[in-house]
Amino acid sequence: MKLEIILADYHDPAHASAIISLLDMYARDPMGGNAPLADTTKSVLVSELAKRPFALSILAFVDGEPAGLINAFEAFSTFKAKPILNLHDIAVSSAFRKLGIARAMMEKAQEIATERGCCKLTLEVLTGNGPARTAYERFGFKGYALDPAIGHAVFMEKPLA
Repeated sequence: MKLEIILADYHDPAHASAIISLLDMYARDPMGGNAPLADTTKSVLVSELAKRPFALSILAFVDGEPAGLINAFEAFSTFKAKPILNLHDIAVSSAFRKLGIARAMMEKAQEIATERGCCKLTLEVLTGNGPARTAYERFGFKGYALDPAIGHAVFMEKPLA
C-alpha cells in the first residue's frame, strides 16, 4: 500500500474531484448526516474554498485512489493572540479505514498548523462516533474546559438559511 498525504491544490481538477467525492461520501454516512451533498454545493464548493485564504484541504491517496480528506480553516485565539487550525471535516473512505489514514492526515494538519504558528488544533465530533473520538483522543485531542468545575465547552449552532 502506497499512502500519499498532500495539501490539496484547489485549481487541480483531480484534487477538486477528490474533495467533492470524499466529502459527498462523508455526507452520505450516518456521521455526516445521511444525505448526499446538494448538486449546487458540489458545483461551487472547491471554487468557494479557493477564494478563502484561510481554508486548506488535506488529501490522502492510497495507490493513487482518493482515500481521505480533511477540510480545515484557520481561526484566531484572542486569549493567545495566535491562529488556531480547526479541522472542520475529517473523512476516510470506508474501504480504507483502520489503516492509520486519519492519523497521517492529522499529522500533516499539525505540521501545517505549527508552520503557521498556530497555538492549537480544534475539531468537533459527535458523541456517538466512538471510533472517531478514540482516534482523536489517541492523537491528543480532549474536551475543552477552562475550569472543570464550570464544565466543558459545548458546540452549538444557529442555522441562518
